[in-house]
Amino acid sequence: MDWTITETLDIGDRFDKHLARRLPEMSRSRLQDLIKEGHATLNGKAAKAGVALKSGDVVSITIPEVAEVEIKAQNIPLTILYEDADIVVLDKASGLVVHPAEGNPDGTLVNALLHHIEDLSGIGGEMRPGIVHRLDKDTSGCMVVAKNDTAHRRLTEAFSERRIAKIYLAVVNGVPKEEGGRIQNYIGRHAVDRKRMSILLDGAGKEAITEWKRLAVDQGCALIQCRLLTGRTHQIRVHMREALQCAILGDPIYAQPNKQRVRVPRLMLHAWKLSFNHPIHDQPMAFEAKVPAEFEPWMGKVE
Repeated sequence: MDWTITETLDIGDRFDKHLARRLPEMSRSRLQDLIKEGHATLNGKAAKAGVALKSGDVVSITIPEVAEVEIKAQNIPLTILYEDADIVVLDKASGLVVHPAEGNPDGTLVNALLHHIEDLSGIGGEMRPGIVHRLDKDTSGCMVVAKNDTAHRRLTEAFSERRIAKIYLAVVNGVPKEEGGRIQNYIGRHAVDRKRMSILLDGAGKEAITEWKRLAVDQGCALIQCRLLTGRTHQIRVHMREALQCAILGDPIYAQPNKQRVRVPRLMLHAWKLSFNHPIHDQPMAFEAKVPAEFEPWMGKVE
């Protein structure tokens, strides 16, 4: 597509900002890639993203075909809570890795989604689902996935601006003294064990906020409801272990599962509820993932 710069609003504007305003359905990063790859040009020539537009400049942009990815589709069972043309909301099983990586080249949620989604339009020029947030391998529960660029960009913005409500359930080893509270600090990579995250007392790292409430007690362990106001790596696991001094049952990184009060077959962390406005039509949506059977001894005592 081609157009000529004539409007006062556009004259003097950066090339990349102009494209973002003209093509709001595309993410900034995608537009930057199109500029770098020469698919977006000025007066028939490649241009830098920051060049200022002049009256009479001709802007041309060609959207290349969506590229196939090397990740293979696999028929892995999924529990779908909701699906439309733009998003998929699912209940991720404990033990399922979200994205292929070293050590987990396949058998992941992304592999399963590539098999399941029939109307995927691509994310960032690649035929892949848009992962906008992650759950740890052993955490179960609600996740939302984008099926196109626009949904991906708007969901990413909603997470960044804390417009997504996320409520988790955790069973911890021991019983916190208080009935509830708010944990607010900074989390970053552990200084020695690089697989772990830790609360950083010097203010380094990223802000992490968790509101928590004790729901029930059984066998000397407590069921905790956690509302995440931020989404840091291992946030709940770190906050339970380091702030409340009660590690999550079955946590192989932040606890010693064989020395906890109750033996459990998994990490006792579940993304219970997820709510947000739909990224396209802005309709409020709320989802709840069925509480796993392993939580029942504690759920049965919730008043």
